[in-house]
Amino acid sequence: MLNSLSVLSSQSPVVAPQGAGDMTIPLILVLALPAAGAAILLLGGRRTDRFGHLVGTAAALGSFVCALVLFFNLLGQPADSRAIQVDLWTWFSAGRWQVELGLLYDQLSALFLLLITGVGSLIHVYSIGYMAHDDRRRRFFAYLNLFVAAMLMLVLASDFVGLFLGWEGVGLASYLLIGFWQHKPTAAAAQKKAFVINRVGDIGLSLGISLILATFGTTSFAQVSELAHEANTGVLTAIGLLLLLAACGKSAQFPLQTWLLDAMEGPTPVSALIHAATMVTAGVYLIVRSNFIFDLAPDARSAVVAVGTITLLMGAAIGCAKDDIKKVLAGSTMSQIGYMIMASGLGTVGYAFAIFHLLTHGFFKANMFLGAGSVMHGTNDDVDMRHYGALRKAMPVTFLTFAMGYLAIIGFPGFSGFWSKDKIIEAALGENLLVGICAIIGAAVTGFYMTRLMLMTFFTKPRWEEDVHPHESPKVMTVPLIVLAALSVLGGLLLINDWIVKFLAPVVGEVHEHHPPIPAVAVSVIAVLVVAVGVALAWFLVGKKDVPREAPEDVSPFVTLARNEFFADAFNDEVIAQPGLKMIKGLHAFDDGVVDGAVMGGASAVGGLAEVSRKLQNGFVRSYALSLVGGAVLVLLALLVVNL
Repeated sequence: MLNSLSVLSSQSPVVAPQGAGDMTIPLILVLALPAAGAAILLLGGRRTDRFGHLVGTAAALGSFVCALVLFFNLLGQPADSRAIQVDLWTWFSAGRWQVELGLLYDQLSALFLLLITGVGSLIHVYSIGYMAHDDRRRRFFAYLNLFVAAMLMLVLASDFVGLFLGWEGVGLASYLLIGFWQHKPTAAAAQKKAFVINRVGDIGLSLGISLILATFGTTSFAQVSELAHEANTGVLTAIGLLLLLAACGKSAQFPLQTWLLDAMEGPTPVSALIHAATMVTAGVYLIVRSNFIFDLAPDARSAVVAVGTITLLMGAAIGCAKDDIKKVLAGSTMSQIGYMIMASGLGTVGYAFAIFHLLTHGFFKANMFLGAGSVMHGTNDDVDMRHYGALRKAMPVTFLTFAMGYLAIIGFPGFSGFWSKDKIIEAALGENLLVGICAIIGAAVTGFYMTRLMLMTFFTKPRWEEDVHPHESPKVMTVPLIVLAALSVLGGLLLINDWIVKFLAPVVGEVHEHHPPIPAVAVSVIAVLVVAVGVALAWFLVGKKDVPREAPEDVSPFVTLARNEFFADAFNDEVIAQPGLKMIKGLHAFDDGVVDGAVMGGASAVGGLAEVSRKLQNGFVRSYALSLVGGAVLVLLALLVVNL
């Protein structure tokens, strides 16, 4: 099965084999365990219903243990030997092209493995309680395992084609999970919408990989990294833009962001998995992993910065106007991923900080999504924040853990989000003043919409119906919340002595010094002050007033825009969907009238001729004799005419 095992240089995934080490088995197991869990639960059928949730959770936890073993083993290696590549087998070959299915474990994939399996395991544990009364719980855990396995394949692949395999697997798993409650028409519509929009991004990835193969003759990260300097800048820019299109689809960035809020129709653990540990982080991973392309294509990097900046502001605005607690958090995810995409576009200045914020966001966003699920669990699955109020007393553990995530995301000093987001703002100001200002504005708006959520949910006056009796969730749900709350507080420790920057440097390059127009301390002070303004504004507009149970209709045009997600769906319908339908109808008419007409018309002509000819062959001897006589007479007449 194993054709080769090589240890790669820490400078890039590019050198000859040096030795093996003892990480091969856990490296394969980290991927195989959730894949096997999904297979057992799907193929085992109803026979595994009673213990399916335990199998799925055990598979995820086993994968996390393997990831920990790999990580600590990696830390024990010399700095120049902290990456291994396992070539499993030749996937396919055609002429001079050969694609190997292999796994690459380096500093970047190591961090993603810990996030995916660690947060994913906590979500599995939480789901035991959340899905306790669902008749299809075993199938749900099978899909969760499939999702984790696909994401692990995506981040472990040593080749763009292997990455594409995981990329499509994530798309399939998200389709199955978003529409898990298919009895709801909204869930069925949401899964189709997510699937179709992501196919647009996938076209970008497939075309990008095709262009990489045509340009370099290989799709291996290592070999493309070596050859990238020899390629034409225009070609590299085209590749970068195609990869950006792919990232926009998976990470819900402008203009392919419209599926993300609808995806909230899936069970809440799905929302946490998609938004925190897996799917939406894939676009950030793709750009950072392809840094050897973007470093040589400045125009593509500028496009990445523009997309991230637009999305971080758009997502924040949407979060301000929604009343559905999960959709507020979904708009927040759009915004925070926008920060990561923007940082990725800054190049070596921002790659490490994008990953740093991705990790801290994984902690506090999983915490808050699962916290939202706990709130729903205690309020008869109501998602409207206007029907909450004063839940902090009825749900103290949920409140305290959610508050840790809240303080982290707004960038309260000392919490994880403070360190990671401030580094992105600082880098942005150093590279482009306008982009940096937009990042600061996004921080202020984040303070507003997250404080609004906290006030409407846990403070203000109670607004629930008489038949609703808010209560705390069971321990199987609150324990994961406590762990994630602790990570939301302590995630900033990754920045001590610039550890994460130095750790990732062999993969993404050394961080060059950036010089913001003001000192770094002043940047942090300004960020905290603008967040405080957002918090205060939310207090005066929401906290000091009675919150109506129904959303007011008479609102400003900006609120209308944000509530309707800037009419992106309407735009897509008018500009893409309807013209597309008309084109399809036109092609159908052409096929029916011209293509089928020509084929069927020819067939009808032959059939008509055959019908006429059939009458000449009636089977009567007297008719044949008469024909012979008639023919003979005609021949004689012809001879007479010729002789005359």
